[in-house]
Amino acid sequence: MSWLTRTRQQLTGFMSRRETPDNLWTKCRACGTMVYTREYEENLSVCPRCDHHERIGPKTRFAQVFDGDNGGDYTTVAVARVAEDPLKFRDQKRYVDRLKAAKSATGEPEAMTVGDGRINGVRAIVAVQNFAFMGGSMGMGVGEAFLAGARAAVAARAPFVIFTAAGGARMQEGILSLMQMPRTTVGISELKEAGLPYVVVLTDPTTGGVTASYAMLGDIQIAEPKALIGFAGQRVIEQTIREKLPEGFQRAEYLLDHGMLDMVVHRAEMKETLARVLGLLMARRPARAA
Repeated sequence: MSWLTRTRQQLTGFMSRRETPDNLWTKCRACGTMVYTREYEENLSVCPRCDHHERIGPKTRFAQVFDGDNGGDYTTVAVARVAEDPLKFRDQKRYVDRLKAAKSATGEPEAMTVGDGRINGVRAIVAVQNFAFMGGSMGMGVGEAFLAGARAAVAARAPFVIFTAAGGARMQEGILSLMQMPRTTVGISELKEAGLPYVVVLTDPTTGGVTASYAMLGDIQIAEPKALIGFAGQRVIEQTIREKLPEGFQRAEYLLDHGMLDMVVHRAEMKETLARVLGLLMARRPARAA
């Protein structure tokens, strides 16, 4: 073995022991800035340069809004199981295979997770849609999770908060996914009959059938900065009405200016804002009949 070969092997072994972790840096999807991952997480997954609010999953969201250390203190609300592939749907892949891939990638059973905890001392049931799970699409599983959350709130006499993030209804479930629109409305009616607050936080993106149902029926409508919120896409609307839409159309700030939202809240202020809003709404709640 030549000295050159030995040197190459020694260098290769030395470099392999000093491999850089793949997740050391995070690239902002909006401005392209490379941010040290630990700094990015400490900044609540918000870019320190352009203030872009990155999409986050249920565990991260719960850790940010619920009280307690080590990821927040909360219990997961049980959700009834639904048929996984009622239509035996297949496009480029089988629907059951897409579900398996989404479950494996996210570690979640469905696109919505519901937690029971406290926000600055105020008990609340919080549902979070996960855009990483098939685009947060609304199917029977999401409808069942929403109803479970609403009914858990009624049982606990607590407010119900939902963080929406969805591309719309899940086409693989056809009409069964669209049926979740009136089903979730029933859950909201049960909350109103019980005199309990229903607060919606719209995150990027919230579109389609979700926007056309439970995302726009809150007692208080909050959104994260620059969140895309709408029903149909901008290009589809422009082609339909044959007009150029204004700058920032369907963004949270535009909707706030035009009366569709009550407030746009930075992620760093979200927990305090929710605690204040829920505290006020619960204080104004009529006394329960004996």
